[in-house]
Amino acid sequence: MTTHDYEIQLTWTGNSGAGTASPRAYSRDHEVAASGPPALLGSSDPAFRGDPTRWNPEQLYLASVAQCHMLWYLGLAAQAGVVVTAYEDHPAGIMVEEATGAGQFESVTLRPTVTITAASDPAAAAELHERVGDYCFIARSIKTPIHHEVVVHVETPES
Repeated sequence: MTTHDYEIQLTWTGNSGAGTASPRAYSRDHEVAASGPPALLGSSDPAFRGDPTRWNPEQLYLASVAQCHMLWYLGLAAQAGVVVTAYEDHPAGIMVEEATGAGQFESVTLRPTVTITAASDPAAAAELHERVGDYCFIARSIKTPIHHEVVVHVETPES
């Protein structure tokens, strides 16, 4: 078994001078950084007093599910001889907030649109999406159901 360690730095930048003296006394702004990539500017969802111009944890959760799915899909496609020439996804997630303020994601729906070459098998291209969950590190680590609404386009050969 191989292990991989991941570290980030999370820095709250929202102290407006009074700290957390009250729920409205501070900003939810923060920075997420890691060695190498540029920092992500984060906040909470605007529904929770956040800045709508910054990434929120719920968006990042959805992005991590979709990114992991795409990366594993492309790898599985290459192994299966399905030549993907374009991939785009518009995932959506539903989070349920309880009366106590606690909540959880009820579902995530990935909506990938995949373009494959004319020599590739469209049925295999669609089926590979169902296999991704067996491999994707993020999908295997969460309890949220992940649904797929897949569209496969086949390129037409040039005349």
